[in-house]
Amino acid sequence: MTRRVAVTGIGVVAPGGIGVPAFWDLLSSGRTATRGITLFDPEGLRSRIAAECDFDPLAHGLDPGLVERADRYIQFAVVAAAEAVADSGIEFGAEDPWRVAVSLGSAVGGTTRLEHDYVLVSERGQRWDVDHRAAGPQLHRAFSPSTLASDVAEYFGAQGPVQTVSTGCTSGLDAVGYGFHTIEDGRADICVAGASDSPISPITMACFDAIRATSPNNDDPAHASRPFDAHRDGFVMGEGSAVLVLEELEHARARGAHVYCEIRGYATFGNAYHMTGLTSEGLEMARAIDTALGQARLDPSLIDYVNAHGSGTRQNDRHETAAVKRSLGAHAYDTPMSSIKSMVGHSLGAIGAIEVVACVLALAHQVVPPTANYETPDPECDLDYVPRTARPRKLANVLSVGSGFGGFQSAVLLTEPAGRNR
Repeated sequence: MTRRVAVTGIGVVAPGGIGVPAFWDLLSSGRTATRGITLFDPEGLRSRIAAECDFDPLAHGLDPGLVERADRYIQFAVVAAAEAVADSGIEFGAEDPWRVAVSLGSAVGGTTRLEHDYVLVSERGQRWDVDHRAAGPQLHRAFSPSTLASDVAEYFGAQGPVQTVSTGCTSGLDAVGYGFHTIEDGRADICVAGASDSPISPITMACFDAIRATSPNNDDPAHASRPFDAHRDGFVMGEGSAVLVLEELEHARARGAHVYCEIRGYATFGNAYHMTGLTSEGLEMARAIDTALGQARLDPSLIDYVNAHGSGTRQNDRHETAAVKRSLGAHAYDTPMSSIKSMVGHSLGAIGAIEVVACVLALAHQVVPPTANYETPDPECDLDYVPRTARPRKLANVLSVGSGFGGFQSAVLLTEPAGRNR
């Protein structure tokens, strides 16, 4: 018999505030956290805006030794995971460590430290006879993507399956999905699942500048991220982390845990089409949605809210709108669909996990977060995008969908613990 998977803890490091209460306050109020870049001098870049986290790792209880050795994105993940674990009430000392898994995603990994040390190595050139210590002693940690999951596993003593997922902008959704399957398949009872990225660095910003994917609206950063709006002109870079404690439902009930919701379906597909391009018909994302719904045996007419990828690029929003209409049919027009990237930016691999936490909170509060900055309808994007203001709504079944460079298309289905579909 397939095991059911509950969400029993959540934690967030996000632009606009650290921790779940601050994150939900930002989303439910429709405020934006996009500003001019302060983490480095962005002079010369086409896009000089981002959604940064006001983050002091020592103020959030991290050991100075961990801060010294760990890149910013790992610091984010540890803080978010600590909040999620505390929220869940799990005492890992009482758990079998071999039954505790970790599944974390990241699109770009230790970019900040890599870039810093690459510059040092490049400036020193081939003068290894003078000083072979051109790079810092922690460069190997930034170089290896597995460091994210292994550091978090070490922090909590998790000895079950440990994996780092890197599937571009769907990394967070996929890490949560893989964590879901790890418990569903019986390989673990608990999984610390989520994602983290800190891509606001010269090399990453220049990368997306080069393909003109980011918004050049530097004079009005608070309104630059405009998913689904007719005047959208690209995404705004963000950063952050979100982590969920996933738990086998009976295990959670046995210890009297609070259950936020259940994960009932997950699917991911590639489009085998183009590194950055998307088909206008939305077939690939629709297949992910259909498969996730099929796993839960849930009729599309019972979806109450779609948390969109909604990056704010011309082709993504068109593709995603087509996919939701293809999967939900006429019901798509009655289903609110919003993008929180309008408020917290696009943190690449982390955003999928952040969006899943937004869905958990939407279910908990029975409120749909808005799409900030949505002003002018686009005829090709003709659904209900919840413009500017959060909306109270009865929610039982929620979809979170994502689309990533490389052709990745993913969907996660969450339901209230005793959803009306039962």
